[in-house]
Amino acid sequence: MKQIKTALIGASLLTLAACGAPEESRDVSGFDREYQTVLMNALLDAQPGDVIEIPEGEFIIERGLSLTVDNVTIRGAGMNHTVLSFAEQRQGAEGLLVSGVQGFTLENIGFEDTVGDSVKISDSTDVVIRNVRTEWTNGPSTDNGAYGLYPVQSTNVLIDGAVAIGASDAGIYVGQSQNVIVRNSRAEYNVAGIEIENCNNADVYGNTAINNTGGILIFNMPNLPRPGSGTRVFDNDVFENNTANFGHAGTPVSSVPAGSGILINSNDDVEIFNNRLSDNRTAHVIVSSLYTSGYEDLGVTEGFDPYPEAIYIHDNIYSGGGGNPDGLELQALRVALFGPTGRLPGVLWDGYVDEDKMIDGSLPEDLRICVTDAQVVNADAPNGFSSPHMADSALFDCTLEPRPAVELDL
Repeated sequence: MKQIKTALIGASLLTLAACGAPEESRDVSGFDREYQTVLMNALLDAQPGDVIEIPEGEFIIERGLSLTVDNVTIRGAGMNHTVLSFAEQRQGAEGLLVSGVQGFTLENIGFEDTVGDSVKISDSTDVVIRNVRTEWTNGPSTDNGAYGLYPVQSTNVLIDGAVAIGASDAGIYVGQSQNVIVRNSRAEYNVAGIEIENCNNADVYGNTAINNTGGILIFNMPNLPRPGSGTRVFDNDVFENNTANFGHAGTPVSSVPAGSGILINSNDDVEIFNNRLSDNRTAHVIVSSLYTSGYEDLGVTEGFDPYPEAIYIHDNIYSGGGGNPDGLELQALRVALFGPTGRLPGVLWDGYVDEDKMIDGSLPEDLRICVTDAQVVNADAPNGFSSPHMADSALFDCTLEPRPAVELDL
């Protein structure tokens, strides 16, 4: 039986945190300043199988928290009722760092205003993050931490019912991991709302991405220990992701155009279906290679495939959007093809294709980009955007084998 550790010290009632973009950070003057010692000791003394229960209240945490013990659960009283504020953090690069564990659950708790990443989990297996909120309460700012929820180099990862607000890179990010589900969550006012990077076998569904720079990103980047492929993005609401990019210069997300709904970059075997996309001002779906990522100066490491292939986009619902794309080149493209009041169609493709794989002028059937629910505009990036044009629908008139569902034994 799991041991339950509960510490009830001066828990104050929480005023519910707004999910908008406030101009100033929350006033933490009335937060409990004594509880952090109790929590740190509980983490230091944790044994496998323990449940650390944090009571309802608002607590100041001045130093980063860490855990390296298997099969521990950290549980609050609700993401808006148990709040750890790091607004006065003076030590540590994260709010909570969990590393090298087999089995970890974090649930029903809020993290606010960390100096760096809110919750980072690395080199772990069987990770569950449920009903957790990460937020920078001053709204979008380059000074905010990079990541809200940040599992990396892990296996069997479930993020369910999370809320992520204000990250200067990605609100919900899973990187270099295997067997991933992100579902029923909300990402708002981040540069990237939800990002799956260099992961294998991932499902992203039932989420809402709103007011980010880019709603949902499926990236495969070079110079990382493992490549990624195999993601399904379905049954999500992706709308009004028009926040100006506030990412740090030189990071991959700093080049994401404001107004991007779902963005696939250099990834293979991706299925995008049954999503509802509206009012993303650049394009609802963008399919691009490394060469238009803004990160191409890294070069292509040996064995890395910079081209998106085996992409299947079908049965999505599109409305609005495309009328005010971010950047002079895309604006010029829109006007040239559709006139001063026209809109880009549902799918924007940079136009790069691996010529070495072409057979009789086209890619093999299992590597094609298939789009059955929208028109596609070819930005002609390989030729310096000199001749953008509506792509021949026959090039994308195909279907691919649907990807299997991700199943986690958690």
